[in-house]
Amino acid sequence: MLMRLTKFRVYFAGICSLIVTAGVARFSYSLLLPIMQDGAGLTESGGGWLATTNFMGYLCGVLIAASLHNLNYKYNLYRFYLILSVVTSVAMVMTTDIVTWAVLRFFAGACASGGFIIASGLLLKWLVKNKHRAELGVHFAGAGLSIIVTSVVVEVMMAMSADWQQQWLALAVLAAIFAVPAWLWMPHPFVDGQTSSYVKDNPPSKKFTSLMMLAYFCAGYGYVVSSTFIVDIVEGVDSLQGQGSIAFLLIGLAATPAPLIWDRIARNIGYLKALLAAYMLQAIGIILPVINDSLAAVILSALLFGSTFIACVSLVLTMAGKFYPSNPAKFMGTMTLSYGAAQIIAPVPTGYLAEAFGNYDIGLYLSAAIVMIGTLFLAKLLHMDSNLEVIKRMNKVNKAVTS
Repeated sequence: MLMRLTKFRVYFAGICSLIVTAGVARFSYSLLLPIMQDGAGLTESGGGWLATTNFMGYLCGVLIAASLHNLNYKYNLYRFYLILSVVTSVAMVMTTDIVTWAVLRFFAGACASGGFIIASGLLLKWLVKNKHRAELGVHFAGAGLSIIVTSVVVEVMMAMSADWQQQWLALAVLAAIFAVPAWLWMPHPFVDGQTSSYVKDNPPSKKFTSLMMLAYFCAGYGYVVSSTFIVDIVEGVDSLQGQGSIAFLLIGLAATPAPLIWDRIARNIGYLKALLAAYMLQAIGIILPVINDSLAAVILSALLFGSTFIACVSLVLTMAGKFYPSNPAKFMGTMTLSYGAAQIIAPVPTGYLAEAFGNYDIGLYLSAAIVMIGTLFLAKLLHMDSNLEVIKRMNKVNKAVTS
């Protein structure tokens, strides 16, 4: 019973860390983008640049996390990012200067790596050390919950006629509240005086890593376009005005159970086949608003996108724990650099295309096409004999852990 309670607290700490560092420091910007455009004069291209600086910060945070080999430093950096997520949100209300905003979005992006990378690594190490199944489905359910929670806060504040500054302050308060359990219950990697050095790593081949990076780059491109601009896309349709935050909420509702569902799918058919299916569904979700701008199509698009984008992240980072159980951040960092590079590249051209054509159609077509290119890399991985051997080793490790 005590172990179950401890496991609950650890998972809850991870979920709260994602609400703080991903929900507030990252996802909330997508919700507030049209509000800032109306109230603070932010343009579509300016919104794209701010999104890019946010992802540049995320990439920088990933590089820092990957370069730190001292687990005590990583743990302290995780806690620092919790504080910085609150500070950068409060600071957004103090100016309308886009350069200052860009700097703040950069640091907020770095904070997001605290929940996605550092917390994930700390959780995986704790799970392996305590002989639990090394999967991140429960943790990444927090990404979906972070979307739900921030969406609800923004909706409530809009009902109260709050302006963009009051919205940011409300989100900062939200982050401060959830930072408490994220701070207190995330286990220190040396809390029991032991390390996971006894665990044997199962590294993939260099060719596998290279192809996986290319595939993950494609997933990152597809993710960032829809996640950044979905609210603005919906608000741009006359018949759907006022429904943008609802669409974002639906993404969160779909994303919350998705990692758990895809964990089970991956156990049955394998990680690469599960990823391949997730990529295809994600591409359909991205392109649907272009094909049909009805409310039903937007709802289906949000549900498909929400149920797949976080699954891609969860599955790939779970693979990291199976390849390198002694130091999951090693493979996590490598993969996330590729994912992050796409997130830096994609928003700016998407914003400019939207300004040039008056809508996001071309940007969405391009995004869906790149995700489908990613399926080609995954298909190549499935036909590599050496990689099949890697997957067999991964499945063997997974079956050995039954709790």
